[in-house]
Amino acid sequence: MPTFDIVSKIDGQTLDNAVNTAKKEILNRYDFHGTNSTIDLDKKTNTLTVVTENEMRLKAIQDSIIGRMVKQQLDPNALDFGKEQYAAGNMIRKEIKIKEGIDKEAAKKIVKKIKDSGLKVQASIMDDQVRVQGKKIDDLQAVISLCRSDDFGQPLQYINMRD
Repeated sequence: MPTFDIVSKIDGQTLDNAVNTAKKEILNRYDFHGTNSTIDLDKKTNTLTVVTENEMRLKAIQDSIIGRMVKQQLDPNALDFGKEQYAAGNMIRKEIKIKEGIDKEAAKKIVKKIKDSGLKVQASIMDDQVRVQGKKIDDLQAVISLCRSDDFGQPLQYINMRD
């Protein structure tokens, strides 16, 4: 029986390249000379920490990171922008979480969308991914196009297509 998995993953090396390029771009800009702005990527906890002096610079750093991610074919929906926190003195600190895996709410929405479509497939939630089974590969391809047409709040990839 043909199956495939719907997952939400981001390539760590490509993300690291995008963040390093954004860091070089930001620190070489004229309006950032002499500032104490830092961008750090923690690969273990999948968080990106930005520390800068004001909200204008914070917005510029975020835009640069998003732009670099788009150029590296990474979906910026994988970033979860939290609230700013005030660090020591006049510094602003922001932790940006990188979404890995499909959360329960999004998985439920995906399964509901597939079941409401009327296609003869079965969708089941397995940890942080959704497995779709059907008798025909054409039905599975219809599910992929159905999921691509809707926004579930995070980037989706379709892997492990088996016959």
